[in-house]
Amino acid sequence: MTSYKELGLVNTREMFAKAVAGGYAIPAFNFNTLEQMQAIVQAAVETKSPVIMQVSKGARNYANGTILRYMAQGAVEYAKELGCANPQIVLHLDHGDSFELCKDCIDNGFSSVMIDGSALPYEENIALTKKVVEYAHAHDVTVEAELGVLAGVEDEVASEVSHYTKPEEVEDFSKRSGCDSLAISIGTSHGAYKFTPEQCTRDPKTGKLVPPPLAFDILHEIEKRLPGFPIVLHGSSSVPQEEVDTINAHGGKLPDAVGIPEEQLREASKSAVCKINIDSDSRLAMTAAIRKHFDEYPSHFDPRQYLKPARENMKKMYMHKIIDVLGSNDKL
Repeated sequence: MTSYKELGLVNTREMFAKAVAGGYAIPAFNFNTLEQMQAIVQAAVETKSPVIMQVSKGARNYANGTILRYMAQGAVEYAKELGCANPQIVLHLDHGDSFELCKDCIDNGFSSVMIDGSALPYEENIALTKKVVEYAHAHDVTVEAELGVLAGVEDEVASEVSHYTKPEEVEDFSKRSGCDSLAISIGTSHGAYKFTPEQCTRDPKTGKLVPPPLAFDILHEIEKRLPGFPIVLHGSSSVPQEEVDTINAHGGKLPDAVGIPEEQLREASKSAVCKINIDSDSRLAMTAAIRKHFDEYPSHFDPRQYLKPARENMKKMYMHKIIDVLGSNDKL
């Protein structure tokens, strides 16, 4: 067994408490590749921000769990090399779907895990979450649970419809499960196509889709029932139109891709929401830079030639999220 403490990682307990008290949110960026990891660390160090590096089940299958563990350890050492004496980096399992997967991650150096039993009946969700919590807490690992279902597609997680979290259930669920943070459903959605055109209106000037607002009334009711408890938002990429436009201008095909407006995420960050998940925006930033590079330099074939601008574009996006949306900069 490898403890996350041996890797220089931290769990989420202290950083979430500070975020809730300070009115900001911790960025939770998914990563699969070296370039994503480098960009995340560079952005976190330059902005002096704590950061959660998330790994989905699909990412573990793609990149190998052992390699990802050493990448996380490398991220800590890289941050120190860049001048951050005390980096606050979490290695987190995103959307764990079984006790066995969560246990394996805990045994292999993860400092935080999510057990997603949101598709199960209520009592089964509590029982599964509690089982993970008991094992995780024995190793000082923090646990995120989910109540409510998000629509959209992200790796193996998919649902055609969303089910908002019921505020009347959150007190009972958090108490009986023992979870450290709770992911809720208030209208965010997974993927780059978070809403259908029928769910949106169109801006008469630009023709762009305008998504429906988040259900802040549900969030505020949950805050009242669970004062000070760490709340998490999944599916919170804003799907930047400039990246979508770049992709489409250079051979891509992403019609009507739409995300969560950043002003709504900014508002959420000032509440009990202390962790906001961002994945699709990284994918879009990487793909936009690569497509543009291929168009402009058709003779290039060295991966470093097109992955370097991709890394820079992701870093730019991460820094923007940290400073302008989540407010986690200068918190180390």
